[in-house]
Amino acid sequence: MKERLFAEIEIGDAASFTRRVTNEDLFDFAALTGDVNPIHLDEDYASKTMFKGRIAHGVLTVGFISTLLGTILPGKNVIYLSQNCRFTAPVRIGDTIRVVGKVIDKRQDKKILTIETNVYNDRDELVLEGSAVVMKKEQ
Repeated sequence: MKERLFAEIEIGDAASFTRRVTNEDLFDFAALTGDVNPIHLDEDYASKTMFKGRIAHGVLTVGFISTLLGTILPGKNVIYLSQNCRFTAPVRIGDTIRVVGKVIDKRQDKKILTIETNVYNDRDELVLEGSAVVMKKEQ
């Protein structure tokens, strides 16, 4: 993929990708981070919660926003400065999520972009809404 320069990025530019969330994703994330909360890993436990089954780690879902920012929009040479998010519905094993980013602000003097970052499940339900602030470095 060709790197886009800061000057080539406009307010309103948007991009997305999809990814299926697997059982292995949850166990890999738990092993990597140490977050072994049974709501994510133990079906018997999770079935007795308000979710009636296992759900993905919220921060795993946020991690897919990092994928969008670092590889697609704005892409290579981006520095993640901040992320705000609100979880609106659970992500479940087997869900195919769609991560969507849209440039909503551009600060020329510091090459900073604000990107709306929303995630939807395969039923088109919003599962995470937020925004990220990134700096686009250029070589």
